[in-house]
Amino acid sequence: MLHDGTSAAVVDPGDAGPVLEALDRLGLELRAILVTHHHADHVGGVDELRPRLRGPVFGPVGEDLPEPVQRLADGEQIEVLGLRFEVLDVPGHTAGHIAYAQASTDTDAAAAPLLFCGDTLFSAGCGRLFEGTPAQMAASLARLAALPEDTQVCCTHEYTLSNLRFAAAVEPGNARRADYAAQCATARAAGRPTLPSSIGLERQVNPFLRCTEPEVVASARAEGASGSDPLAVFTALREWKNRFR
Repeated sequence: MLHDGTSAAVVDPGDAGPVLEALDRLGLELRAILVTHHHADHVGGVDELRPRLRGPVFGPVGEDLPEPVQRLADGEQIEVLGLRFEVLDVPGHTAGHIAYAQASTDTDAAAAPLLFCGDTLFSAGCGRLFEGTPAQMAASLARLAALPEDTQVCCTHEYTLSNLRFAAAVEPGNARRADYAAQCATARAAGRPTLPSSIGLERQVNPFLRCTEPEVVASARAEGASGSDPLAVFTALREWKNRFR
């Protein structure tokens, strides 16, 4: 949820209950719903929230979503609570997945820019490939990784600790990853989220953004990568993560 003390917007409300509780507790009016893709754990609460909604539901142009939805395509911009967001096509997890990146032209300099990236980029990880190809997901991640390094990565699942266990197997010599893992373990033990992350941090710790690093390449080759090029490395990492326990 994003709010200014009076109005709120929610991203990917899979469950309406926590949203309604927060709206009531904080005395907020729901002004927008932003959807990144069609999976039920991202849209399951949309219809239940509509009676409280005083604004649009935004969503990708190419996915099956609960109507009515204001459909958005790559490069379009929307305004949410006075902030401008650019729509980015980031297929891979699903065919029509989009992300919302706070526009570089936004004049609100009170905080680092926001990125609502759904299930494309996680902290230290990325989404499974349910509908897209490795090449699509690799390109989508590269697009997100090119955003300003202070961009806040607001992904939609608290998978950070499990992702970091995989990252340790891929790149055991990454000292920044080890420091981040300790920090995240402390946060979770205290009941705090690990999120948001940042683009700059993800470039340092996320193996899926580090497919040219020698240790990552070597690990991918050991797991059967067909070559040392970034796409072959990414493909092997994603397949390895699918079976990693």
